[in-house]
Amino acid sequence: MKYVVVSGGVVSGLGKGVTASSIGLILKSCGFRVTAIKIDPYLNIDAGTMSPIEHGEVYVLDDGGEVDLDLGNYERFMDIKLTSENNITTGKVYKHVLEKERRGDYLGKTVQVVPHITDAIQKWIERAARIPVDGQSGPADVCVIELGGTIGDIESMPFIEALGQFSYRVGTDNFCLIHVSLVPVLNVVGEQKTKPTQHSVRDLRGLGLSPNILACRSTKPLEDNVKAKLSQFCHVPMENVVTLYDCPNIWHIPLLLKEQKAHEAIFRVLNLEGVAKEPALEEWSLMAKMTDKLHVPVRIAVVGKYTELLDSYLSIHKALLHASVARRKKLIIDWISASDLEQGAKKENPDAYKAAWKLLKGADGVLVPGGFGSRGVEGKMLAAKYARENRIPYLGICLGMQLAVIEYARTILGLADANSTELDPNTKNPCVIFMPEGSKTHMGGTMRLGSRRTYFHSKDSKSARLYGNKSFVDERHRHRYEVNPAMVPRFESSGLTFTGKDETGQRMEIIELPNHPFYVGAQFHPEYKSRPGKPSPLFLGLIGAASGELDTVLLQSYQETVVPRSLPNGKLERVYWKGAAKKPVSVVYSLCDRVYS
Repeated sequence: MKYVVVSGGVVSGLGKGVTASSIGLILKSCGFRVTAIKIDPYLNIDAGTMSPIEHGEVYVLDDGGEVDLDLGNYERFMDIKLTSENNITTGKVYKHVLEKERRGDYLGKTVQVVPHITDAIQKWIERAARIPVDGQSGPADVCVIELGGTIGDIESMPFIEALGQFSYRVGTDNFCLIHVSLVPVLNVVGEQKTKPTQHSVRDLRGLGLSPNILACRSTKPLEDNVKAKLSQFCHVPMENVVTLYDCPNIWHIPLLLKEQKAHEAIFRVLNLEGVAKEPALEEWSLMAKMTDKLHVPVRIAVVGKYTELLDSYLSIHKALLHASVARRKKLIIDWISASDLEQGAKKENPDAYKAAWKLLKGADGVLVPGGFGSRGVEGKMLAAKYARENRIPYLGICLGMQLAVIEYARTILGLADANSTELDPNTKNPCVIFMPEGSKTHMGGTMRLGSRRTYFHSKDSKSARLYGNKSFVDERHRHRYEVNPAMVPRFESSGLTFTGKDETGQRMEIIELPNHPFYVGAQFHPEYKSRPGKPSPLFLGLIGAASGELDTVLLQSYQETVVPRSLPNGKLERVYWKGAAKKPVSVVYSLCDRVYS
């Protein structure tokens, strides 16, 4: 097993996660099987109880792990499925060691950070690195490890010590350290300054780790004399100093690394020069460059409660981007704070109220994401009502689906006090109720989490057709409350259909309004499985409907019956099933189309 460690210095937020993801993508394109690990030095067991405003979104894995959002980047870039073991936190490590101490596993020894915590970290890395994440059996060839935080943070010290020991254990041919640092340009001087990176590398070396490669963040490419200076003072070969300068979109980062031959530097360190292939990033390059040229806009209003930090909805943003690129549209997202749509804002902050409603009314489509708590729920329901009454394409996710159901009950069924027991425990018309298997005393890891199966109950529904008329789909969940099954017959008799349900038929997974251009809600989170070039079907449906192209999207969503074949004119052909009679439909497209279809 080869290990590539990505650390960061000077400041946080430099893009270590995107850098690690890009490195994994390049290595995979060179023919290697890859996996990834994220080390988070915080004391929390996982990210599940952390505020999205403080830490960004909580990303959910197939096995139910609630993890750092960087694991979402790994999955999207490398097209892999990680496990909760791939996210190491200080809380997990200490919990593991202390449980062993309580069992007497240390035979009366004094339990210390060194060697017990550091040994546990190293064993966890080796164990997690061996878990297959690409659908194949056996361990990967290369494990990319991102060390969270910034060099010098107190909470990172045990991990840095463990990685120093680990590099010695596995050998220099199996360990490559890439340090991401900042090379700022002072406006007064206009010169790229190397001192912050020099000091960061000095601190890193003082802790027992010496970088093999420097990945320098800057507003523009590093000048040759700056590279030479960094090489001299940081003891890194000049060809191992690469620039990660500002790009139009993050899909260019792997291409930047490739252009500067970062993969060759990694291969030299890991002694892989004789077995590595040239990076095959043609389709990725085409996708990145095409995205920059898109000019036909599609405007989506995202009505949420955590809009002050956009990382709170990172997977939502990426899923919308994947779908819009698939439809050759330039994505414009209007982030609307749900509270600004409410009547209270009209009195307290009329300017914000008017601006929010102006954005909502100017949108081609509306998306209401998940969330917890009562703040902003009335605003989200107003957005759902506006989309329903004005026939604007709507996608509600998790809480966004539940609130669409509540709004329907209040407006169409005339149940003025309809609510969720999360928001009003004493409501006489509980449309959304607490799940019986949930815990009301413990918050962490007690929700309905991870990949669960949804069965389609209507083959003619838009959602079923978007998923290629499959009988079921597996999507990731994160919720404590669900639609009250006792009220489902009343909803269905009034026109709201539940087209997707769990294996028991009692848990509602997908709602639709058949007489609406696109009004869909999902209890699950489809954004977590969206990938560049393979957008989530429900997001593709939303963008298609918002662009007036839903019929085309539905046609292209049919399951393929043959492998794409080349045509004499350089085009390719796919054949899809269509309708219950399974009439074959031929679709001809170019290589460029294949990237996004």
